[in-house]
Formats: sequence, structure tokens, C-alpha cells
Amino acid sequence: MTASSVPETRPAAPVWLTSALAALFGLLFAFDVWEAVGNLVGVSVVASGLETTINALGWVVLILGILLPMAAFALAFWLGRRRNLLAQVLLYLAGLGTVAAVSLSLLALFGIGSVLT
Repeated sequence: MTASSVPETRPAAPVWLTSALAALFGLLFAFDVWEAVGNLVGVSVVASGLETTINALGWVVLILGILLPMAAFALAFWLGRRRNLLAQVLLYLAGLGTVAAVSLSLLALFGIGSVLT
């Protein structure tokens, strides 16, 4: 095996820095989860105030809003665990952007009227 055929490896970021980065972005993703829980509670209150219920599509949308930020954080963490610091930051930012885009799309597509029966 020649020296040119050996893959070049970059040193991974220090564990403390990776953990601090995960904690920082974890707080941002946790805020998205908190907003989704607030949406679930808010829509439930509106539904009870209007003496109606949330339909199946509404439950799927509301539960998806809670699960999506957790899944995006877990995926970004898993994909970036052995990468350099810049790649980790970009993965977390891509995850946050994806969560924001999907959340806004679901809100625009369904709105409050279509999730109630």
C-alpha cells in the first residue's frame, strides 16, 4: 500500500467542545419542542372552547411537530459525532432549518381550521 492510497483522516474535535456544542444546539432544538408542546396544548384549548375535537390529521401534525425536532437533533448529533467542528455546526444548523421549514409548512398547509372536526 502506498502512502498516496492511505485515506487522510482529520482529528475529531475535542470531546468537551463537541459536548458544549451539542448542549447549545440541544437548547435550540428543545425550544422547538417546547413550542410544539405549546401548540398541542393551545389547539386542545381552542378545540374544547369551540366544543369540538382534534381530528386524526390534527393529532398527526401536532405529534409530528413534537417528534421532528428531537429526531433532527439526534440525526445531526449522530452524523456529526466523528466530524470536525465546522461540519457539526453545519449539521445542527441544517437540522434547525429543516425543523423550521417543516413546521412553517405544516402551519401554512393545515392551519387551525383543518385540524379540528
